[in-house]
Amino acid sequence: MQIRPLGDTGIEVSRLCLGTMTFGEQNSESEAHEQLDRAVAFGINFIDTAEMYPVPPMAETQGRTEQYIGTWLKARGSRDDLILATKAAGPGMSHIRGGPRLTRDHLQRAIDTSLKRLQTDYIDLYQLHWPDRSTNFFGKLGYVPDDNEDATPLEETLSALKELVDAGKVRAIGLSNETPWGVMRSLHLAETLGLPRVASIQNPYNLLNRSFEVGLAEIAHRERVGLLAYSPLAFGMLSGKYLDGARPPKGRLTLYERFKRYTSDLADEATRAYVGIAREHGLDPSQMALAYVNSRPFLTSNIIGATTMAQLETNLASESLKLDQEVLDAIEAVHQRIPNPSP
Repeated sequence: MQIRPLGDTGIEVSRLCLGTMTFGEQNSESEAHEQLDRAVAFGINFIDTAEMYPVPPMAETQGRTEQYIGTWLKARGSRDDLILATKAAGPGMSHIRGGPRLTRDHLQRAIDTSLKRLQTDYIDLYQLHWPDRSTNFFGKLGYVPDDNEDATPLEETLSALKELVDAGKVRAIGLSNETPWGVMRSLHLAETLGLPRVASIQNPYNLLNRSFEVGLAEIAHRERVGLLAYSPLAFGMLSGKYLDGARPPKGRLTLYERFKRYTSDLADEATRAYVGIAREHGLDPSQMALAYVNSRPFLTSNIIGATTMAQLETNLASESLKLDQEVLDAIEAVHQRIPNPSP
């Protein structure tokens, strides 16, 4: 397992990170613990969660993912061997604190609740799940300024995070679903006001959505704010299991209508082409898609997720797969023909 630096924090994380958003919805507590045990045994030291998980987010299940990780941590007693990341929710979802914000008060309440559920006294990487302002994230296209927006200033948010760092509750901070402006503004405020410097950015990145490469990839490289890639399999689309309208009984796209981001006709066409490349070269489509993400120079860690142990084993095997130039050239040819069908 490759180990990579998390920004300038001195923290080192595995190139594969275990994502947990299915824990508490598609996965039971015992299944969650089994996944965590296997990931750690394989060499993963990095676990990512969020206060809003599991997904789809619902009031009756919110926080259950952190609870499952907390019971596992208590049972295993290996907290200091792991890098644990969680996230504070941005605006929306009234079932969290009556509508979460990235203000001082909300962040203090959010961290204390997460720490309690996780049964730990510190978080290694505390991330802002999405911006507390009107901007483009979760696939939104077309920027329209909102002169009447009720946004929390980044200065307030970063100052609140500094208090959490100073209190020993947080070791490092990160962003998620953020834009180039948001990253650079955060870095500027950190430098000029003596506030914590963001160490990472968790955004979507996969063969169907390489929009991170426009603007953010250079920032990740030059500013040492590496990508934590989520949805590397585009909600499982890149496995090929949803081609031709197939809907496996326990597949996420089968169970939940909300996951439509990667289901357009163009995305289906691109998926078919990528799966074809994998099969032509004797590769597992999921492993090829993950290996491509693993190979990117701006990547810090690739967040894999699974609902079955078989899926987890397939994803773990991508760590040792290196794509040859012929495969990479074929991937680029498809991307040139059908670029970012699901940004």
